[in-house]
Amino acid sequence: MKFIYSDTMDHVDPDYDFVRDDFGSNRRKGVTDMYAHQMLTPAPYDGLLVAMSGVKKGGRYSEAAQHRLLRDGVRKFLNFEGPRFANKIVMGDCGAFAYATRDTPPYTIEELVDFYTFGQFTHGCALDHVIFEFDTANPSIEDVAAPVRARFELTLDNAEKFLTEVRQRGTPFVPIGVVQGWSPDSMAKAAKHLVSLGYKYLAVGGLVPLKSPQIHQCLRSLRSEVADADLHLLGFAKAESIHEFLDYNITSFDSTSPLIRAFKDAKANYYLQRGDGLDYYIALRVPQALLNSKLMQSTKRGSASPERLLELESKTLSALREYDDNRCTLDTAHAALDDYLTHYYEVTERDPASAIKKLDRVRPLMRRTLADRPWTECSCAICQDAKIDVVIFRSSNRNKRRGMHNLGVYHQYLQSLPLRTSK
Repeated sequence: MKFIYSDTMDHVDPDYDFVRDDFGSNRRKGVTDMYAHQMLTPAPYDGLLVAMSGVKKGGRYSEAAQHRLLRDGVRKFLNFEGPRFANKIVMGDCGAFAYATRDTPPYTIEELVDFYTFGQFTHGCALDHVIFEFDTANPSIEDVAAPVRARFELTLDNAEKFLTEVRQRGTPFVPIGVVQGWSPDSMAKAAKHLVSLGYKYLAVGGLVPLKSPQIHQCLRSLRSEVADADLHLLGFAKAESIHEFLDYNITSFDSTSPLIRAFKDAKANYYLQRGDGLDYYIALRVPQALLNSKLMQSTKRGSASPERLLELESKTLSALREYDDNRCTLDTAHAALDDYLTHYYEVTERDPASAIKKLDRVRPLMRRTLADRPWTECSCAICQDAKIDVVIFRSSNRNKRRGMHNLGVYHQYLQSLPLRTSK
C-alpha cells in the first residue's frame, strides 16, 4: 500500500540555527530550502500528490512558480527527480474541495489533461465535483436533491470524456477515475460504471468528512461491485487508522495528517513507532517571547512585560538544552518550562480559571515527553541533527521538521503492516 503525501509547499532551511533562532547565512527562500524527501533517507512517502487548484491562479503557488512547474515538470519543481525517486509516484488531481461551492468545476477537461501532461505526472485523476451529502440508508438517485444528482452525473460524464481525451492524445500518465456519491450504494454504482468505461485505477473522493464506520460501508459496497481495480483513497484524514482498512486491498492513499498534527494537534505532535503501533508525544510549548501573537497582544495591553518574557524564554530554552546534554535534572528542566507556560497562560488568558485548566491539561503530558526523551530513540537525520529542538513547539522550522519526522515514522509503520499490496 503506497502512502502519497499531498504537497502543501512545506519545506525548511537545512541550516537553520536553533540557538539563534534564525535562518542560515546562505539561505535563499525557495531555493536552498528542502522538502521532507530531501531531509530524510529513505524518502518518507511513496509519492507526491499535487492538486491543480493549488497551482492555478488563487492557489498556493505564485504565477512564476506555476509557469516553472509546467515548464520543468513536477519532479524537477519539487526536487523529486533522479534515480532515488525514479519509482515514486507523482499524482495529480483537480482539487475539488477548492471549488466545492461552485456549481461546476472551473477547469475544462482539456486544461486538466494539459496540466498532467506538461507537469509530467505519472498518474492523473479525472475532473470530479465533490459530494458532501452522505446517507447510509442508500436513497435512490430519484430521492436525492437535484444538486447532488447533478454532481454525481457530472463526475461520471467528465470521467468518460477525460478517458477519451487521454486515449486520443496518447498521454503517458495513468488515468484515474474518481468515485463520488451520496451513499455506499451510489459509490459502488459509480465505481462499477468507471470500470466499464475502461478505468483500472479508481480514486474514492468525498471521504474527508466521513467517520470510519461510514468509510467501511463505502468500501465494502464498492468492493462488492469492483473486486480487482486498483483503489486510491483521496484525502484520507483517518491516516492513523489505516490498519483498519487493509482488507479492502487499498493500493494507495494520500494524506497530510502526520505532518499537520506536528503543530495543529493538541496532544499528538511527535510520532514514535513502538512494537506494532504508533505512540504519540506532546511537543514542549516554548512560545517566542517577542513574536508570538498572543504574547504581543498581551504586551500591548500592558499585561505582560517583554523583559520578563525574554528572561523566562531564555531560561527555559537553556534548561531544555542542558537537560538534553545531561547537565541538569528532569525536575529542573520541567520547572523552567512550567514557569514559562504558567506565565504565558496567565497573561494570554482573560479568565484565570481557563489558564489553570489549560496548564493542568498539558503539564503531565510535557513531563512525559521530557522523561521519556523520545527524540533520543529516533535515528532519523532530523532528530539526530535537531536533538531536543525537534520536540520544541516553536517556529515553523522546528514544527515542520517534527512533521517531516512524523512522515518518516508513519511511512515506516505502514511498511510493517500485513497484507500490503505491491501495486
